[in-house]
Amino acid sequence: MPKNHQDPLIEEALRWLVVLKDKAASDADRQAFDRWLASDPRHEAAWRRARQVWMRLDRIGPVFANRRPPDDATASPALAAHRLLGRRRFLYAAAAVTAVAVPAGMLLSHPGLFADHGTAVGERRTISLEDGSTVELAGASSLSINFAADARHIVLHDGEAFFKVARDAARPFIVEAAGGRTQALGTAFDIKLQGDDVSVAVVEHSVAVSVEGGGRVVVEQGQQIRYGQRRLGRVRDADLRQVEAWRRDRLVFQESPLGDVIADLERYRGGRIVVTDARLRDIPVTAVFDAGQADAALDTIASSLPIRLRRVTGLLVVLSPRT
Repeated sequence: MPKNHQDPLIEEALRWLVVLKDKAASDADRQAFDRWLASDPRHEAAWRRARQVWMRLDRIGPVFANRRPPDDATASPALAAHRLLGRRRFLYAAAAVTAVAVPAGMLLSHPGLFADHGTAVGERRTISLEDGSTVELAGASSLSINFAADARHIVLHDGEAFFKVARDAARPFIVEAAGGRTQALGTAFDIKLQGDDVSVAVVEHSVAVSVEGGGRVVVEQGQQIRYGQRRLGRVRDADLRQVEAWRRDRLVFQESPLGDVIADLERYRGGRIVVTDARLRDIPVTAVFDAGQADAALDTIASSLPIRLRRVTGLLVVLSPRT
């Protein structure tokens, strides 16, 4: 999984950039910024980085930065100030999430951008396929479908999906994810994609899992396997209660690394959860959470582990070691 780091000075610089980009910025705002920029040599570097981040938002940032509610001119000073603060908070949230979550160019090159089917954060949806198979998509997930006369191909771009496959001996059912292939052997199975890491768990019958240059293995009912780039993990017993919990709006973790827990929670709360110390990602977590209460889950994690939680905005949460 990719590891994200966010410098607090970048956060400050993003706040200043949002303020100065707003047409309502005052002389007092600009003078305060000048004082901030001159107060520490590191602020200049943070400011340059913030401007780079803003360029990634160029397609949406200026639209909101230059937009003023139509009735601002007649609004009371208190109401106008409230609207200004709300607009600035929105822009900062977008910039902050982009800074930690979206590498340059990803907005248009993301593989799931033009997927056939997708779900929003926290959404769960079942798709009926033309051959009688069904796919249940977890939150923030996407896939594409290509059915031909000799094969049925699915590409899982993001997230997690549960497949229940209709038998058709003439057309194998194959799911591709992160460079690996899972072929159904008359079966129901779950595939979860996190970064370059994929886990496949079999609920009924069996599947054949393969990666380029890494061989092929058959995974039986009640078993699971994980694979990454050009490597297959070992087949082991699966906890099907944990695997299928998301289909009942529950998230079950048994000695799971905190990094994996965070990736799941992000699909149900939106925004970004940033970990400032990569060592925290390896802390094991055992818990059962309500998928609809992701923020409450974060509070529980912070209260039971040596972790400090800070909500920078409604979209951005920062986890750091508790000192």
